[in-house]
Formats: sequence, structure tokens, C-alpha cells
Amino acid sequence: MVPIQLMKQVEKKEYMTSRERVQAALNFQTPDRVPIDLGGFQTGIHKKAYIDLLRYLKKDEEIIMLDPVQQLVKPSEEVLQLFHVDFRYVTARGPADFDGTIRENLRDGQLWHDLKDEFGVVWSMPDHQQLFMDISHHPLAEASIEDIARYPFPDGSDPSRFEGVREEILTLQEQTPYAISTGIGGVVYEICWYMRGLERWFMDMLENPAFCEALLDQTLKFWLDYYTGFMKEIGDIIDVVMIGDDLAGQGGPLFAPDFYRQVVKPRQKKLVQHIKSLTGAKIWYHTCGSCVEYIPDLLDNGIHILNPVQITAEGMAPKYLKETYGKDLVFWGGGINSQHVLPFASTDAVMKDVRKNIEIFKPGGGYVFNNVHNIQAEVPPANIIVMYEAAYRYGFY
Repeated sequence: MVPIQLMKQVEKKEYMTSRERVQAALNFQTPDRVPIDLGGFQTGIHKKAYIDLLRYLKKDEEIIMLDPVQQLVKPSEEVLQLFHVDFRYVTARGPADFDGTIRENLRDGQLWHDLKDEFGVVWSMPDHQQLFMDISHHPLAEASIEDIARYPFPDGSDPSRFEGVREEILTLQEQTPYAISTGIGGVVYEICWYMRGLERWFMDMLENPAFCEALLDQTLKFWLDYYTGFMKEIGDIIDVVMIGDDLAGQGGPLFAPDFYRQVVKPRQKKLVQHIKSLTGAKIWYHTCGSCVEYIPDLLDNGIHILNPVQITAEGMAPKYLKETYGKDLVFWGGGINSQHVLPFASTDAVMKDVRKNIEIFKPGGGYVFNNVHNIQAEVPPANIIVMYEAAYRYGFY
């Protein structure tokens, strides 16, 4: 077991605040050290892993859920400071009339936890497992294109979503040194298959593209309205705006690149450009997998930052990414082999893997350290501690 004393100061000293450090890195300037992230919706930690971490650290604190679908928790301020995390998150919320209660239901002799989201998608998790929620109901599975026009889509512009967020950010700016990011939004593409069902949506892309375009137009409208209201409140004071849609798997694109470029990309670009017209914040884009095919498209859309940088996917080697796109694109993630090293290797191997990746990504700024995606359940707490210790120790310039 690795003692908590590992999280100690190193010989080099910080001379920037977190906010200054992040702004330098995001502008391809050299900060005092690489910024570190933990606690977001794609950069967070699973409830089970967090409980194990607290037990290891001999800490007792309230568990606050951040995202029930992914079973992510909100790390405490004490843990964030322990790991030298440079970001704090401020999120909008559902409208005042939205009931996001998780309900317990018995089905087939099992107890299930069910959540219906604003779009009518139902997410369910078996009580005996409690790892993730998966979709159990697609509300547009049998819909026609005419049904789309009649469907009760949520109102992205509802002002109750944004009540208090400006005051929250201003308080953080006045009382803390941290950079501030929104939670993730702008999910134009993925919400479509959540509502339709993945298999049916993939068939639609081939057989019924007009249906796809009609549904994409509805999700785009929601997010255009949403960011119009959100940025009206915080556009002048937020540092990073997070959006995303998964476009790729381990081996490459999840669907035909031609469909992406002809149908999905124009709508994503419209959203990105709309957000950029409302804020000077950097636009962060999340897609898992081997997305190297789409990096030029994402840059053309207007994004600044790519996450989670899945370095074990095809064509996503850190050296190639940094050499090819490191002057134009900030990499946020890619800190460790999260499939094999972080969950299964020794603490020495974790330390070495983080050091190798961070030394590739950090030259010239343009890098923020994070695991590749969220820290999953059953990742050993000692490995989590060593990952952040290595990020801090080897992140100094």
C-alpha cells in the first residue's frame, strides 16, 4: 500500500494561481506546471472508487452524487486540494418543473432504479449492481417523422435552469484561485439515438436520413436555446464550456464519416459558433475512441480542446497527436492507459506511465492532465493517489 504522504510538495515551486495556470496552458503558453483536473462529468470518479479511496485515506465524508447515470460523485474540496486539482465546476440544472426523481421499481423479481430524463428517455440500473444506468426506454423507437414535430421536447431557454449560476461563479472567483468550467452539454447527436434506440438510429442513417435530420434539428434547437440563456448569465466569467458527442470507437468512427460531414457536422458547427459568439471561453469537446479521423473537422467547427484523448485507441498515440495537432489543439486527458495500467498495474507502473505521457504532452503548454475518461469502480485507491502524485511531480516545467 502506498502511504498518503506521497502527496507532498516537490522541489519545484508553483508561482501561478490555478486560474493563471489554466489560462496559460489553454493559450499554448508554458505555465509553472501542467494543470490537473478531476470532478467533471467525463473527468470524474465512480461512487465505488471514491468510497474505496475515502476508506483508504481514513476519511469520512458525505457522498454527493454528481451524475446518477454514470454513478459519478462530486469530490470533496479536501480531496480536490489533496490532488492539486485546478478546476471547479458550475452546472446548470433541469427546469423548475422537471421531476428528476430516481424511482425504485420491481420488475421480473428485481429492484430497479429508474430515471426519466427531460427528453423522455428512461435510464435504469439494477439495485444489486449499481455500476451504471442503461437506457430501458427509447421514447421515439416507433416514431415517424411526423411524430417528431408533435413530440414535447424540453425548453432549453427556461430561465429557471440558470438561476444562481452567476452568483456561484462570482463567489468562486472572489474566494478561490481556481479555473471554472461548465458541466457537459451540447449533446446534439447522441441524444438522438438515446431517443430512437441505437440500432434503429443506425438503420435510419442508411434508410431514413430525413428522420435523422429532423430529429437533429430538434436537439440542435434545444442546445442553441440553452446556451443562449446560459451564456447570457455566465459568458463573460466562465473559463471553459464543455460540449460533446461520441463519434468514435476503439478502431475508428462509429458511423460513416460522410454522414458525419454532411449531416451531423454542420449542426455541431452551428452550435459551436453560436456559443463562441456569446463567450470568450474555450470550447472543450468530448468524444471517446479513435477520433483522429475527425480532428480536422472538430478544429474547423471551432473547438479549442479535445477530451478524453483515448491514447490506447487506433491512431491516438500521444507522440503523433502532439506533433501533428499540438499547436492548434489543447489535449485534456490522455494521462494514463486507463484500460490496463490504472486498474490493474502496480503503483510503479502507474507512475511510469503517467510520467511518459505527461512528458510527451506538456511541452509548450496546450495540455491539461486527466485520466482517460472517468475513474471507474474498483480502480485501486493506491493507483489513484499515485496517478495524481505523478501528474503533480512530473508536470512542473
